Amino acid sequence: MLAVNNILLGVAYILDTVLEVYFWIVLIACVMSWVNASPYNPIVRVLRALTEPVFQKVRRVLPFVYAAGIDFSPVVVVLLAKFIQIGVVKTIRDYALGM
Repeated sequence: MLAVNNILLGVAYILDTVLEVYFWIVLIACVMSWVNASPYNPIVRVLRALTEPVFQKVRRVLPFVYAAGIDFSPVVVVLLAKFIQIGVVKTIRDYALGM
C-alpha cells in the first residue's frame, strides 16, 4: 500500500509541476504577443509551438473566445490549468495521503 501512496504522490507532484510550467509558458507567450516579438526568434517559435495547438482546440470548442478582436483562449487555458491543479491534483494528493 505504501508503494501505491508514493506512486500517487509522484504522479500528483509531476502533474502539478507540468501544469505550473505550462501556466508560465502561456503567460510568457501572451506577453510576447503584446510586444510583437519577431516570429523568427527561436524562443518565440518554441512558445508558439507549445501554446498554439491548445489555443486552436479551445477556439474550435468555444468559438466565442475570440470576440471583438481580443483572443480570450489563453485565459481559458490558464483557468483550465489552474482548475486541474486545484481540483484533480489536490484530490490525487489528498487521496494518497489519506490511504
